[in-house]
Amino acid sequence: MSSTSPAGFTPLRSVLYMPSSNERALEKAKTIACDGLILDLEDAVAPDAKAAARDAACAAAASGEYGRRTLTIRVNGIGTEWHDADLEAAAQAGPDAVVVPKVDSPAAVGRLVDALERYGAPDRTTLWAMVETPVAILDALAIARASQRLSAFVIGTNDLVKELYAEHVPGRAPILPSLHTALLAGRAAGIAVLDGVYNDVQDTDGFLAECRQGRELGFDGKTLIHPSQVEGANEAFAPSEQAVEEARGLIEAWEGGQGSGVVTYNGRMVENLHVESARRVLDIHRAIRSLG
Repeated sequence: MSSTSPAGFTPLRSVLYMPSSNERALEKAKTIACDGLILDLEDAVAPDAKAAARDAACAAAASGEYGRRTLTIRVNGIGTEWHDADLEAAAQAGPDAVVVPKVDSPAAVGRLVDALERYGAPDRTTLWAMVETPVAILDALAIARASQRLSAFVIGTNDLVKELYAEHVPGRAPILPSLHTALLAGRAAGIAVLDGVYNDVQDTDGFLAECRQGRELGFDGKTLIHPSQVEGANEAFAPSEQAVEEARGLIEAWEGGQGSGVVTYNGRMVENLHVESARRVLDIHRAIRSLG
């Protein structure tokens, strides 16, 4: 990853898709306050622009001009005519991660990791697997544990809704079981899990509500389709000032009361699990502040 905190935590509150065929977009991305970028070679790029977009994305990844942002490249899917060339070029450019659509099995992870290594990807270049089909959800834990080089799940909610014959509705009830399953697998494997995109860039209230839901569910951050969504995601996936102060107070009470039996804070009994959660809140807070 491109940035780390004192505790080794990399914020991924806001991860923005940018079309690599758009030179102005790649230039603008250098100034956007997102935690991560996905330089896209897939959905956002027309077939006749794929090769040029690949060159542009790889040049951007190798440029060192994107500061502390986690910089990734999304290649075209396994089995497409562009996939192998995309993967080879991305590996050699050495981004923080290579994002691959529709990773449906542990075997696919193994083949992707083998290819990255064969093409000379540096050790710091990890794999982000897009989880966006029923079979990927059902095999999520095996996929998440398939390689140490796999560092994140990216949930493809649009494809998941389509594959389930479901509908996009406020609150996302039709896909909540799938989101929970992916989160459980990611947490069990110790990898990051990023929520899917919100499609209506004009619906600010709906977007912020989905960000809050994603944070409450436990996602590390949200993938985004427009720069206007960055600020809302950054705020939603960061600990509030109240949460930070409560975490500090809880840890102080715990450390001051050790050896005295039951420790309480604001009338509530404090156990080690509460302390671990509070320390995670402070780790995230410090990591975000270190971004400047």
